[in-house]
Amino acid sequence: MSEKLLTDLSVNEEAEIVEIRGGRGMQGRLRALGLAEGQHVKKLSGVGFGGPVIILINRAQVAIGRGMARRIIVRTDHTNG
Repeated sequence: MSEKLLTDLSVNEEAEIVEIRGGRGMQGRLRALGLAEGQHVKKLSGVGFGGPVIILINRAQVAIGRGMARRIIVRTDHTNG
């Protein structure tokens, strides 16, 4: 297992959220979108520099800003390789 930023995931890579770094306002906003510690996410796409990161969480597509995505720490489980 390894921990990295949500922005560092490859397209179609899955991970578990382990930490959300930020103030209460940002954490509340992300929780309202369904992002919380322990949730599993899949990165669907990431637009170039400064663009949003699109993830799949709870069967819903969510787009979040790159700045917010950089504050979400995820853990990947690479058992296949």
